[in-house]
Amino acid sequence: MSQQSTFDSKEEFIMVADEQNRNYWAATLGVSIETLKSAIRACKSTTVKSVRNYLDNSSKIAIQA
Repeated sequence: MSQQSTFDSKEEFIMVADEQNRNYWAATLGVSIETLKSAIRACKSTTVKSVRNYLDNSSKIAIQA
């Protein structure tokens, strides 16, 4: 039996140390660089999926407040 990997090879990561990559994802996600860094720290992940989910959820909370 072969063992399937649970790692999604198409998963994208934000490389915070790479200025060009950081700028790209900030623009793509529609946030400032500082907001992007804060989101990465808050969700403790650099995957685009996790950061996007965090930003989506935090904006919903801000709208409700």
